[in-house]
Amino acid sequence: MAGDPVNISEFQELARQALPKMNYDYFSGGAEDEHTLRENVEAFRRITFQPRILIDVSNVDVSSSILGYNVSAPIMVAPTGMHKLAHPEGEVATARAAAACNTIMVLSFSSNSTIEEVASSCNAIRFYQLYVYQRRDVSEKLVRRAERNGFKAIVLTADTPKLGRRERDIRNKMVVPMLKNLEGLLSVEVNSEGGSKLEAYASQTMDPSLSWKDIGWLKSITSLPILIKGVLTAEDARMAVDAGVAGVIVSNHGARQLDYAPASITVLEEVVDAVAGRVPVLVDGGIRRGTDVFKALALGAQAVMVGRPVIYGLAAKGEYGARRVIEMLRDELELTMALNGCHCVKDITRSYVRTECDRLRSLL
Repeated sequence: MAGDPVNISEFQELARQALPKMNYDYFSGGAEDEHTLRENVEAFRRITFQPRILIDVSNVDVSSSILGYNVSAPIMVAPTGMHKLAHPEGEVATARAAAACNTIMVLSFSSNSTIEEVASSCNAIRFYQLYVYQRRDVSEKLVRRAERNGFKAIVLTADTPKLGRRERDIRNKMVVPMLKNLEGLLSVEVNSEGGSKLEAYASQTMDPSLSWKDIGWLKSITSLPILIKGVLTAEDARMAVDAGVAGVIVSNHGARQLDYAPASITVLEEVVDAVAGRVPVLVDGGIRRGTDVFKALALGAQAVMVGRPVIYGLAAKGEYGARRVIEMLRDELELTMALNGCHCVKDITRSYVRTECDRLRSLL
C-alpha cells in the first residue's frame, strides 16, 4: 500500500500484514460465529442522515467534555488488552498518541505496561478499566494504584462473569503474555489443556458472583467516579443510575462475549432514554468512520470509545499510526458535521439521523 492509509480499513489491512496470525486474530476476532462482530459495523450503515443546508459552517468546533474534562473531540480510546502484541512499545505508545490528540485513554486491566509506566509516559487524562477478581484484594490494590497514579475514573467492565467463546483464540492456542500489573499479586500460570490460555486464565481468576450490590463495595474503596461498561438494556441502565455510578457505557465488549447480543448502536437510544440525562452515556463497538461518531452523538451518546481501530494504527505504524487513527476520525467527524449543518457538537441532535425504526414507523 503506497503512502499513508486514508481510512481505518486500510490501517486494518496493514495491521493484518504486520502481525502474526495469533496476534491479529486476538484483536480482530469475536465470539463464536461472530454475528455480533459483523453487526456492530453493519448497524451503523443502516442509519442515514437528514442534513440541513444553508447553515454557516465556516467554523466547525468538534471539541467536547467528558466528566468535566475537556477533549479535542468526543472520541476516547477504549480499553483493549495487551498492546505489546501489536507493537513493542505497547500501551505507552497508545497513551502518548491519545495525549497528543488531547483525548482520554482508558487503560485496560490486561495491559502489558504497568499503571505506573503509562502514568509516567506523558501528561494526560486517563481512566482505568477494572475487572473484579475472585480475590477482591487484588482488584482493590489495582484501584488504589490507579488512583495514586493520577487516573481520573474507574471503568468497571460488568459483562464478563465468564470469558466469551473466542474460537480464533482457541484454534490458535492463544498465549497470555505477562500481565505486568499483576506481578506479585496473581499468577498467570494456568493449565489450558491445549486450548486458549486466555480463556483458562479468565475462568480461574475472574469473579462470576459479581452483582449490583458490589457497586457499593467498589464505591467504598475509591473516591474516583465509576462508569459501568456493558449496559445493553434500559433496565440495566436504570439500575446503574440507581446504584450511583457516574456514567454508563453501552457496549457488547466489541462482540467478544455473547454472540447475538445486539449491536451497541441499536440499543443506544433506549439506554439514553432510560438514563434521562442523569448521567452521561458513552458507546463503543463498530465505529470505523467519523460518520459513525456523528450517528452515535445524534442518538444521545456524549462520546464514543474506539478500540480496534487504534490497535490497527498501533500495529501498522506505532505511536504515529495510533495518533493518525484518532486524528482521522476527528477530521471525518468535523467534515460530517459541516455537511450536515452543525457548527458544534451540541448542535448534533436526533433530527439529523434516520434509523430503521424511523423508517418502519413511517410505513404504519
